[in-house]
Parts: sequence; structure tokens; C-alpha cells
Amino acid sequence: MQEKFKYNAAKYRFVVRITNTNVTCQIVKAKIIGDEILCCAYSSELPRYGLKVGLKNYAACYATGLLCARRALVKFGLADTYEGSVEITGEHFLEEGDEETGAPLQAFLDVGLRPTTTGARVFACMKGATDGGVMIPHKDTGKQFPGYWQEKDSGKGYDADVCRKYIFGGHVGDYMNKLQEEEPEKYERQFSQYIKEGITAEGLEEMYTGVHAKIRADPSSLPKKMWDNSASKFKNHRKKTMVERRNHVINKIMALRVKAAEVAV
Repeated sequence: MQEKFKYNAAKYRFVVRITNTNVTCQIVKAKIIGDEILCCAYSSELPRYGLKVGLKNYAACYATGLLCARRALVKFGLADTYEGSVEITGEHFLEEGDEETGAPLQAFLDVGLRPTTTGARVFACMKGATDGGVMIPHKDTGKQFPGYWQEKDSGKGYDADVCRKYIFGGHVGDYMNKLQEEEPEKYERQFSQYIKEGITAEGLEEMYTGVHAKIRADPSSLPKKMWDNSASKFKNHRKKTMVERRNHVINKIMALRVKAAEVAV
């Protein structure tokens, strides 16, 4: 029999979608009439918080997940109760409620058609959301994150420091140093936006630390722009009547006859 006290209980999904230019994280509630999006965050919002380059790498995915989680908890009034993991260590973290605080906001990961290999960016969004205070059930083996290793002889394990390095863009910094030493021209071409913003490999961790702090301080979204349609050059014209359409065709025929007569003369 159905338990009546669970009637219409919401089951939330943490939806992650990654495109060629952007990362989207959403908290979605399933309804009979369709999905209802309760909260969303985009990596295109990260320049507000000091991250102007690399908006779809692993570190940006983590920051987007963190932004979505903090924004959702503010909306549900749980931001002060569940702060998440303020100190980012890369270790497994999952919010747990008690009788005083109640149950945390729980959502289930929805990756769509993205591959779920070890170190995939969808799990970076999930890690950011869980560290932000949203409970997304997953195993504590660390298999989803960079730093997980498995060997035939020595078994398997998880190095949280490697995951932390990716969260703060350390892998990007290593590649920047490598290119700068071996192929300076390629470095200037590939990291031109980083150079323009004055970002170096050594300053990446400090930059991402500031981004995380600003997200926690103010995760609210900007108000939507109200578009002024009166200034648009695209306008709907009045539909012509049958007489006007007929006269238009007759005028075109007469104009062609006049032009043909002038050519013949």
C-alpha cells in the first residue's frame, strides 16, 4: 500500500550539461506535467566572481556546481544550516542531517549522455555541489574523481590531493609551465586570454580560492533583462487583403511589360 504521508514527495535531480562553451547545473523537480527547474547556475556567470577564462574546464565545473548548490540552499532557506565543506581538501564529503537540523536537500545526479569515466567533468560539478551542502548520494571510494588508482598487484585507492589539485586548476598550471618552457609560441597562442588577464600558473590556486569565497558570500543571480521590443528592427506587418495582393501582382506585371517595351525600342 502507498504510504500516505509521502504523497507528492518531491524527488530532485541535479542535472549537469556541458557544451562546447558553457557548463549548466540545475536542480530539477519532476512533475506529472513535466520538469520544473527550481534553480540553475551557468559557468558564464563566473566572471562575476573573478573567473574570466577557462569556463568549461574541471575547476570551472566545480565552481559552477558550488554556485548552484549555494543558490538552491538560499532559496530553500537552508544556507545557514548546511554550509558544506568550507575547506576544500578533495576528501569524500556528504551532508548528513539530524533531529535538530532536519534532512539536507537531496538530489540525484543526472548526467544525460555524458560518459561517466573516472575524472569526468560531470563529477566535478557533483563534487562542487556536495561541498556546497547539497546531498548527492555517491560512493566514498573516490572512483569518480581524479586521484583514484587501481593496479592488479597493489589493489586500489584514492589520493585526495590529486583531486584537490584539479579543483584549483593545478593540472592547467602544469600544462602552462610545460608549454612555456618547451613551446613558447604555442603557449602564447593557446593561453592568450590568460596572458591578457595577467593570470600565471602560480596564481591559479589563489584565483580559484577567491572565486569560491565570493560564491559563498553572494550566490544570488542577477535580475533578468527586460528587452525593449519597440527598438527592434523586426516588426510584424499587417496582413494584406486579397485585393491588395492582386493589385501588387498586377503592378509587377505592368512594370515588367513597360521595361520590356523600353528595351525593344
